[in-house]
Amino acid sequence: MFTVILPTYNERENLERFVRLLQKVFEDNGLDGHIIVADDSSPDGTGIIADELATRYDNLSVVHRARKQGIGPAYVAGFKQALKTDTEFIFEMDCDFSHDPRNIPAFLEAVKKSDLVLGSRYVPGGRVENWGLLRRLISRWGGIYASWILGVPVRDLTGGNKCFRRKVLETLDLDSVSSHGYGFQIEMTYKAIKKGFRVNEIPITFADRQMGQSKMSKRIVLEAAVLVWKLRFRPIN
Repeated sequence: MFTVILPTYNERENLERFVRLLQKVFEDNGLDGHIIVADDSSPDGTGIIADELATRYDNLSVVHRARKQGIGPAYVAGFKQALKTDTEFIFEMDCDFSHDPRNIPAFLEAVKKSDLVLGSRYVPGGRVENWGLLRRLISRWGGIYASWILGVPVRDLTGGNKCFRRKVLETLDLDSVSSHGYGFQIEMTYKAIKKGFRVNEIPITFADRQMGQSKMSKRIVLEAAVLVWKLRFRPIN
């Protein structure tokens, strides 16, 4: 059994279509997959859509959060909910179709020999679609910057398509996770490595969202840039 965590904020255009695709992947591959939507009180009604989906699918549940706090706290809320079940593997995915549910079987195969599998845009076979040059440069050099400061041999530290063994999340102190934006991805992978867990990267194609608005901002980029220095010199919990 595995669980896919979907953090949402104003994703009404995407959520139902993405859940339908997830369910098709589960069915086509004979997989025991579950879904947790962690919604940050989306003003566009995404949480209401999630609740309606939960009435249709018995393998889908919803965590409603009081306000928008960022992708990090949303994932932590989803992780804690998943760990209350007997799920063995826990996925991070974006529901804006930038992450492809059809890659789930490849992740499940890779995690047989790993504790954390990262979907990587920057290993052979990985790529990005529909990004402008500036965003490509920020993403690529941001990953190189973080890897160099932290001293970890990971090509895509900022990627958000992952599969954890539950023991990784049970070992890490989730309440000590400090990042709210996409620095969360750096923090979780770095802490897993420092705890001695096996981390592997597999290639994915990252496609920029077609509908809805990106959550990326200058503040999120700055948070990640500062975070790596904090992680470098802070004890790991």
